[in-house]
Amino acid sequence: MNTPSTSLPGGIWTLGDSTVNRFGYGAMQLAGPWVMGPPADHDGALAVLREAVSLGITHIDTSDAYGPRITNELIREALHPYPESLFIATKVGATRDAQGGWPTARRPEDLRKQVHENLESLGVEALDLVNMRMGDAQAPVPGSITEAFETLVGLQGEGLIRHLGVSNVTAEQVAEARGIAPIVCVQNMYNLAHRHDDDLVDHLAADGIAYVPFFPLGGFTPLQSEALSRVARRLEATPMSVALAWLMRRSPNILLTPGTSSTTHLRENIAGAGLSLSDEDVTELDGIGH
Repeated sequence: MNTPSTSLPGGIWTLGDSTVNRFGYGAMQLAGPWVMGPPADHDGALAVLREAVSLGITHIDTSDAYGPRITNELIREALHPYPESLFIATKVGATRDAQGGWPTARRPEDLRKQVHENLESLGVEALDLVNMRMGDAQAPVPGSITEAFETLVGLQGEGLIRHLGVSNVTAEQVAEARGIAPIVCVQNMYNLAHRHDDDLVDHLAADGIAYVPFFPLGGFTPLQSEALSRVARRLEATPMSVALAWLMRRSPNILLTPGTSSTTHLRENIAGAGLSLSDEDVTELDGIGH
């Protein structure tokens, strides 16, 4: 793939044989409420995706479980045939039920079905990256990742997956997966207030593996902290902008994929991630998660 050339904040990172901008885009919010059904504004969703690519974003995170199928179909409608520089990451390991839940689906036959569904809905012959999502809707859950991950390794051997990653995992599961096959990223919950993966972030950085935080702004419960608000006031910025800038500075292997269904908010996120934080700012912000 082409090397990105852009003024997006944070520079670039290499995922396997591809180079992406560290600031990316998460497509989950393009689906309807609670990530179910179509968006209220179909044309607006397409506009956000096209704006993201036009601004230089080269890394989009999605899943066929979003909607389900909705976000992948929107990505295909908006961007296919895909630019050579675009890297689309997806994930498997859960499906959706009629109540909007996320029941796990990690048997080999389940995973094969999900990979083929992602291929079909995105309109590609091979997926750039598939993250094996473990745990449950609340957090990682200890247990072996071997059977599920080996299924993806087999699909990679068939040429259906280019790169592998893991999501919602413990450090032990990361090590277990890496003992089976190379991974290019770990995708876990991590932000200013949730710092449980600090050691893992640093360990992966030393080994050249990306860390992609989901819920970088707190998810369904936005980050709230007096220290965060205080730094934001000092910088004349929004708290969310400061939170993104902190993540971008935290480690060079952190790839941001904040989601939004608004082109205005997309531009605000990009500007926020580019904020310059002083050492004093960072020290104050570090106290939030400790």
